[in-house]
Amino acid sequence: MQQDSTRPDQTHSVTLVLGGARSGKSRYAQQLLDGVERVTFIATAARSDDPEMEQKIARHRAERPAGWATLEAPRHLAAAIHSAAAADAILVDCLTLFAASLLSANGGVAAEADAELDALCAVLAQPPCRTVLVSNEVGGGVVPAYASGRHFRNLAGEINQRVAALAGHVVLMVAGLPLALKGGPPAEARP
Repeated sequence: MQQDSTRPDQTHSVTLVLGGARSGKSRYAQQLLDGVERVTFIATAARSDDPEMEQKIARHRAERPAGWATLEAPRHLAAAIHSAAAADAILVDCLTLFAASLLSANGGVAAEADAELDALCAVLAQPPCRTVLVSNEVGGGVVPAYASGRHFRNLAGEINQRVAALAGHVVLMVAGLPLALKGGPPAEARP
């Protein structure tokens, strides 16, 4: 069967969904995968000692379709993506918490996180299936007063830039509205 040339092949695509806090990025990313049969959700924040974060995690779990498989991978994201290769699609939420986990595991030194970031980019260069990643855009605010905040902002920005370079589609969410930055809106989002 010949592929319809008007519809791009989505079976091995990468889409990055960026946005600020409460911009609608997670909801939009989930909507991109409506109707996909086998989805693996990779959670980069599985547990927290913070009650507010626990509520956010619980809300996100409740909003996900019940049939989706879930993997918890705060740090070894490339390995988690490889292990989910049998899925039709993977949703990673979110790269910002992945950055925080990498810094935490490496004593706050971003350079120590390079191997994990390189591994993530290698798997995204040839994704095992359709892959959607969510991340916060952190560079538009005030420069953090503390070195640890600046290290985090810099690492999150580096991750976003490297993933965006590999992605076929990059969408910025503002007030619940998607703005296509690269590749036009993903095919699933077109009217």
